[in-house]
This record gives sequence, C-alpha cells and structure tokens, in this order.
Amino acid sequence: MTKMAGLKPKHFLWEVDGDVAVIRLNHPDRKNPLTFDSYAELRDTFRDLVYADDIHAVVFAPNGGNFCSGGDVHDIIGPLVRMEMTDLLKFTRMTGDLVKAMLNCGKPIVSAVDGVAVGAGAIITMASDFRLATPDAVTAFLFNRVGLAGCDMGACAMLPRIIGQGRAAELLYLGRAMSADEGLAWGYFNALHSASDLEAAAMKLAKKLTAGPTFANGITKTQLNHEWNMTPDQAIEAEAQAQAICMQTEDFVRAYKAFVAKEKPVFEGN
Repeated sequence: MTKMAGLKPKHFLWEVDGDVAVIRLNHPDRKNPLTFDSYAELRDTFRDLVYADDIHAVVFAPNGGNFCSGGDVHDIIGPLVRMEMTDLLKFTRMTGDLVKAMLNCGKPIVSAVDGVAVGAGAIITMASDFRLATPDAVTAFLFNRVGLAGCDMGACAMLPRIIGQGRAAELLYLGRAMSADEGLAWGYFNALHSASDLEAAAMKLAKKLTAGPTFANGITKTQLNHEWNMTPDQAIEAEAQAQAICMQTEDFVRAYKAFVAKEKPVFEGN
C-alpha cells in the first residue's frame, strides 16, 4: 500500500483533511476547464488511489464558484480539429480511462457542484458515487451542441441508470442544461445546499463514509459498478461471495462486540 496525503499534483489542487482528499481544478478565471495534462494526471491519481491506505474518500470540489467547464477550447478543442483519427482515438480513450479510474479506485467519491458542470465536467459528476449541488448549479452533457454524439466517456451507459432512459435521452440528444431542481427531482443529486454550506456538507458526508467500514465500502462500490452487467442470479452469487469476504474483517467483529456492549462501533477499515 502507498501514502498519498503528500501528493503534489501539477495540474489540479489536492488537499487532505484526515483521510479525505479534496480535488479542485485550478483555473477559476475560466470556470476550471480540463486540459490534456489535467485529464492524464487525474486519471493517474485515481488509478493510484486503489493502493492508498491513507485516503478513504474523495471530494471533488468547485473552485471560484464553478465546478468544471469541460475541455479547454484552446488547449483541447483547437488541437482536436487538426488531429488524425489515430490520435483522436488515443484522446477519447484517455478521457474514458479517467472515468474507469474513478469507478475502480475503491474509494467513494463525492462531487460538490457549484456553478457550471458541463461536458467532461458533467461526466466527472456522473462518475461520482454521490452528488451534491447548489440551487444555481447547471449541469449539461453538451456534446451534441458542439457537433458530437452524446455517447461520451460512458454517458449512454451510466446516465440512464441514474435518471432513466427518457430523461438521459433528452439531455444527450439536445445537450440542454439540467437545472439543480431537475437533478434533485430526477435522483441525479442527492441533496441541494447553499453555496456557503456546500463544501461543508460534502466533507460531512465524506467523513461519515470514512468513519464507516472502509474496506466494506470499497466492496460496495465494486458491486454497484460490476452488477450492471450481471443477471440477478449472478449478482446474488457475487454478493454472497463479497459479503463472506467482509465477514472475515475485524470491522465485522468490532460491530458485533459493540452491539453486545450496547456501544457505537468504531471501525478501522480492516
């Protein structure tokens, strides 16, 4: 296992509060666009989180009143229109690899959305386990509006599972913005908070997760992702095996002893 609290990324901000890492994109003057470099460094960071034993949850936070404005027009969009197919495919695979890394990092991710979360910014929120937002947050899968298909970075697979096929089709075909109220009503957002309370609420949720049985949380994340592709019989068997593994942990024993003693269990993640 590795330690990641001291990580010093070049292309985004990284803070650690206890065992919760906070990520912010760092161009608030441009509403925090992604660049080739930040895509790659985020992908590598989430890949490394699998092996980190000092980080047990991640908050993806806004910066300067906005979450993320998608791919940078000058750094990404301009070069893309001049690339050959092979290089375009390398790029689209890299962006998809960020989503894969988020899904497979083994840690719950809380997105705290303020201002705009559009394009790849919306995808980052989609790939998170929990989504909180301010009432003024604007989320848009706007690929259609720039002449591209809505099927970007797993959106056609994942978004319908969160908000339903019809609503996902509306957002992906039209590229229109989803308001925070719509997102809450559709089950996309877990809760709405004022801008002044948003990050505190995200940290409270993350701390609640890390106070729980973190090994078991990782199993839950794995099963939530993998069972999309299983039949009910396969899912039930996979969950039987996963739960049997969790029953071998000390946290399971701690919970039992605390129940017997009429105390609140204190989990240690093993």
